[in-house]
Amino acid sequence: MVKRKVKKGSEERKIKRFRAVSNVLIVCMLCALLAVTIGTQGAHSVFAISKQDVVYSGRTDTSSVALMINVYWGEEYLPQMLDTLDAYGAKATFFIGGCWADDHNALLKDIAERGHEIGNHGYFHKDGDKLDFAGNVREIRSTNALIAAITGITPSLFAPPSGAYGQDTLNACEQEGMRVIMWSKDTIDWRDKDADLVYSRAAKDIEAGDMILMHPTEHTAAALGRVLEYYKEKGLNAVTVSELLPPDKI
Repeated sequence: MVKRKVKKGSEERKIKRFRAVSNVLIVCMLCALLAVTIGTQGAHSVFAISKQDVVYSGRTDTSSVALMINVYWGEEYLPQMLDTLDAYGAKATFFIGGCWADDHNALLKDIAERGHEIGNHGYFHKDGDKLDFAGNVREIRSTNALIAAITGITPSLFAPPSGAYGQDTLNACEQEGMRVIMWSKDTIDWRDKDADLVYSRAAKDIEAGDMILMHPTEHTAAALGRVLEYYKEKGLNAVTVSELLPPDKI
């Protein structure tokens, strides 16, 4: 019995390693198919867009707000959050990390199939202001390629990891056809593990056009129903980021 268990465990580890290597190869192949000359295009794009083009909030004439959920961990709480969003008829934009998508194909498909918007959150969660143009392009392009391979959707919105970006990030996003999205309200749920704080930060002084940043944490999942109920009482709908952007910003 002991020998069989050891053998089975060894086989499972081999399978996991094979899958991991296969996924990496798939991403590399997709990036190769999409490849253009990264090194020279950065110089041609300098200052084509500026910090003034970064989006922090949306339209104020729609009675709507947008929940933006950055996903790089926390898969165990996403099903509950998705069910809560469904219960309130709410939609959100999920900004997906490439590494996370690589490990959670089925859950990413579920998010998309429930009608939520899929955005790009970089592949390895690297701070864009510490990367050169080529590094920013790689982070964005590899994530878009993987998300497209899994869901058939190519994101057009990019949420910089840690909210960190530089001019090379902006130039890379322009080249890749991406809008850079920040936020107007931050629940700071990754740091403060308190459902009441998540609720208060998502609800305080809320107004049309706000973009509320969240993550799939246990306390965020617990607070989400209260947050959506409060928005409903205030006559606000939770929609995707793209729905909240003016037509010239999409």
